[in-house]
Amino acid sequence: MSTLHLSLPFCPAIIVKLTRLAPRKLPASISPLSSPSLGHCYSQAMSVASRSEAVSKCSTSFPVPDLTADELDSIAEDAFTRYTSSEMKRSGSGVSIVWFRNDLRLLDNEVLLQAWMSSEAVLPVYCVDPRHFGTTHYFGFPKTGALRARFLIESLVDLKKNLMKRGLNLLVRQGKPEEILKSIVEAVGAHTVYAHKETCSEEVMVEQLVSKTLQTVVLSQGGASNSKAKNPKLNLIWASTMYHIDDLPFEAVSLPDVYTQFRKSVESRSKVRKCHKLPASLGPLPSKSVDQIGGWGTVPSLDQLDLRYEKSNKGLIFMGGESAALGRVNEYFWKKDLLKIYKETRNGMLGPNYSTKFSPWLAFGNISPRYIYEEVKRYEKVRCTNDSTYWVLFELIWRDYFRFLSLKYGNSIFHLGGPRELKGLNWRQDQVLFESWRNGQTGYPLIDANMKELQTTGFMSNRGRQIACSFLVRDMGIDWRMGAEWFETCLVDYDPCSNYGNWTYGAGVGNDPREDRYFSIPKQAQTYDPEGEYVAFWLPELKALPREKRNFPGFSYRKPIVPLKFGYSKQQHSHVKPKADKQKKEYRR
Repeated sequence: MSTLHLSLPFCPAIIVKLTRLAPRKLPASISPLSSPSLGHCYSQAMSVASRSEAVSKCSTSFPVPDLTADELDSIAEDAFTRYTSSEMKRSGSGVSIVWFRNDLRLLDNEVLLQAWMSSEAVLPVYCVDPRHFGTTHYFGFPKTGALRARFLIESLVDLKKNLMKRGLNLLVRQGKPEEILKSIVEAVGAHTVYAHKETCSEEVMVEQLVSKTLQTVVLSQGGASNSKAKNPKLNLIWASTMYHIDDLPFEAVSLPDVYTQFRKSVESRSKVRKCHKLPASLGPLPSKSVDQIGGWGTVPSLDQLDLRYEKSNKGLIFMGGESAALGRVNEYFWKKDLLKIYKETRNGMLGPNYSTKFSPWLAFGNISPRYIYEEVKRYEKVRCTNDSTYWVLFELIWRDYFRFLSLKYGNSIFHLGGPRELKGLNWRQDQVLFESWRNGQTGYPLIDANMKELQTTGFMSNRGRQIACSFLVRDMGIDWRMGAEWFETCLVDYDPCSNYGNWTYGAGVGNDPREDRYFSIPKQAQTYDPEGEYVAFWLPELKALPREKRNFPGFSYRKPIVPLKFGYSKQQHSHVKPKADKQKKEYRR
């Protein structure tokens, strides 16, 4: 599965996929082992990462990014300056509205740019849609948990601040977009509403409702008796992927069903478009006073959204907003110089520096994948090119792939049988077993630690997501949709395409030839947490045990709620007997 950690929700920070392709071979001229200068560079970066993670293991909380407010402002202003053009001209007239959705940024925002160019004045709007805070489709979990809502609030505050610096403001309203946008269009006489195009059914339904209600608005023609009445338009712009949909070498309906074929095709036949620049000023605002429609409104608090959470000083603490997103890219690429070792460290689980952690900002559109692409290319010119710099782009392509798959397969990515529409699946919906999984009380330290991290921080490593999925589906035999919807509730970096794409992939119902992908907990623990540092961090009761026993505590820990499909070995002191499966040979990692 994939997730950009970038850590994309599974897929994340992007979570990335359960498959691992063969690493791209590099010329000897840029191999760390064959180049003294790059070898030193590589060793130095590994040393920095090791020191950083050593500090992390002694700490209990990790701000991401770990930068001061002044540093974030400076980094953001530098990026804005680099992507500002004083030569840009606007040629339109009247008023246009920018309906912000999952594109809460200024840089590389074609929606904002098109609205600016086609009008004399722009009015940015964000609608806090109550449907986002409802319940999930099958199992009734909260659609948005408090941690993701907090990230949204921070993103809106930051967006408002950055817009005001450039001559605009952000109008915030709580309610359904189809109702709010209609009233605002009528009040200011806007001719067009510009917005970012989404792909999944709930979001597409809202687009259709907005378009329908705009058709009931008749714009004033200034008294001209011979002028035909005009309705405001909804102009939807594709802006969420690294490769633009119009540049794919095939139609979305003909998308390859194997990721590798998709990746090779776009890498060889498509080009990544350049980031859109900003004009020196985005103003002015419409001349009609916003006070006539109730003022600018305020960004809601968690209390106003009827959400609560217990503040924790443990684990990753993400800061929402474009400024934080730009800060994290700068911190990871340039300040800490960790990009060159990303491929080697990306399967870590503890601390802020084993992966990029870009996925929350990508999910909210605080940063565009094309900006990350351009920063990777700039890094390759200035510092070095290796497997790690490529692998970040590899993960971004995974993210693209899931979004395009949602266009091809529609609602089937949410169905039990997945895009393959498999029948005769015998997964259970056992609430007792599921509660033990989501609350981190399964009796398996590696599973329990990951689930406690998810509840506490809204984040889980790519490796952890794959293991948690495999355990729920393969060992517990639980309906994968229960896990997917719980991740939807909890994840700060949730987006439907990556989340459900990864869950269908892990459950064996995705468009992937492997149906029986299995992650062995003992093997995963021995490989990725051999000294039990991760499980001891999240399960303090294990800290006193010898390091080699933390993942295999036997009777000193909670009794496992189910036996593993392949069990523990006797050397691992399990009180769970291996469960033989002579019917089918499972894929093991």
